[in-house]
Amino acid sequence: MTPDVTIAAAGTASLVQSVDWVAIAPPLIAAAVALVVLLADLFLPPARKPLLGWITLAGLVAALAALVPLRTGSRSTFCLTANPDACSYTVDQFAFVIQALVLGGALLTALLAMKDTEEKLPAGEFWFLLLSSAAGAALLPAARDLATLVVALEVASLPAFALVGLKRGDRLSSEAALKFFLSSVTATAVMLLGVSFVYAATGTLHLTEIATKLADVPGQLGTVAETGVVLTLVGFAFKTAAAPFHFWVPDTYVGAPLPVAAYLSVVGKAVGFSGLILVTVVAFPAYADVWGPALAVLAALTMTIGNAAAVRQAATRAHSAVRLLAWSSVGQAGYLLVPIAAAAYSGDNKVGATVAYALMYAVVNLGAFAVAALVARGKPLNRLTDYRGLYAERPLAALALAFFLLCLAGLPPGIIGLFAKVTVFSAAVDAGLGWLAVVMAVNVVVALYYYLRWTAILFRAPETAEAPETANAPAGEPSAAVGASPGPVAQPVRSRVPAPLVVAVALTATVGVVLSGLPQLALHFASVTLF
Repeated sequence: MTPDVTIAAAGTASLVQSVDWVAIAPPLIAAAVALVVLLADLFLPPARKPLLGWITLAGLVAALAALVPLRTGSRSTFCLTANPDACSYTVDQFAFVIQALVLGGALLTALLAMKDTEEKLPAGEFWFLLLSSAAGAALLPAARDLATLVVALEVASLPAFALVGLKRGDRLSSEAALKFFLSSVTATAVMLLGVSFVYAATGTLHLTEIATKLADVPGQLGTVAETGVVLTLVGFAFKTAAAPFHFWVPDTYVGAPLPVAAYLSVVGKAVGFSGLILVTVVAFPAYADVWGPALAVLAALTMTIGNAAAVRQAATRAHSAVRLLAWSSVGQAGYLLVPIAAAAYSGDNKVGATVAYALMYAVVNLGAFAVAALVARGKPLNRLTDYRGLYAERPLAALALAFFLLCLAGLPPGIIGLFAKVTVFSAAVDAGLGWLAVVMAVNVVVALYYYLRWTAILFRAPETAEAPETANAPAGEPSAAVGASPGPVAQPVRSRVPAPLVVAVALTATVGVVLSGLPQLALHFASVTLF
């Protein structure tokens, strides 16, 4: 071998890296199980399709178990050979917590959907799409370059379009999927344009290198860099359902299958906020004077519009319970934006308040959707009035839903909700955003109205059914004689609740109670450095 060939071979060998398989195990396991489910669906007879759900549950549990070795320290892989500190994949405290949140949310979604895939939804397609989306969602918080970030975001989002429209022949489902698709495609296009501008100004895609180079952008590229930062933020504003980019949320949640709506409200939101935190705090700190005020205004606008729309929901309107949860999630997104905006003024340690609040929100919101799915089995229109007398019919479910609503409202015994709101409020005050803290306080008071109204409905006496003769008797026909015995009134048949749905409600309620008893388990992340 000639010397030139030897040198070339040595140079080529130096570019080959070892892969940290332990670090990438959680999203890799989810993706691998998705392929197993897709192949198994081809060979299983219809009677054995429920097995796919159990394979999915086992895969998500395995992905969660793969997080255990990652709970301490920081691990990176796919790093530049010229600069080992610039990596494409890093599992630090931030990535670990968000991966646990999204995989746990996907697991609870799977429990909610077990019965639906047997009765209403195509099992193979549903489980494959759910696992694929969960794999992308688990990859995103560990992404440390813009290319991986965008790919992970789309891997998490594209299967969600299909999940929303999976109710075949349902007009609402098709309309919801179309609105969700169009808004997400628009967001992706805007975000990619922003990413291209950032790359043009810095010449790199790695977040840590972007942060360094944005601090010293040549004057002629300053406008390009600033435009790229703004467009990237707009793209993520769509993903987080921040106003005025929230218009797709209520119709999408109503049209989607309930487990999918629960998934979008928690996992979809976690994906958007994770990406937003990474690009602002890690990549764009040099432009904090641009994105800080913008996010503060978005936070105020989002929580105000979300809560105002939730207050206006009519209790007798079809799907009003899900629509209320949808508008509530918009309002909660405003609270989640507050610490990110505060990080622009007082350091990146403030984003821990967003992570702590997201943990509380994920548990109780999934629990609320689980009870909504339980009620919908007997009352598919899922109106708020359908929850009247739930305590008399299913006392444990009513108590669980009341607890979840009080946590979202920030009232005892939902201590974790109260403490999480105080943590977010403190982040705004410490950053000097007093006006935003005042807006948040007003919105928290407004939100009490619709959360407490729904809670009160649960404990009201059930409505007594009218005798058919006295209810809307046709003109000209005699009604029942006065004093005549109306006969026995038919009582509603209490359907059997599927075991996975019971487990989902019990699990979320248990975790919520534990967090309320030991709030430091979640609030701990508000006081530590996550990156």
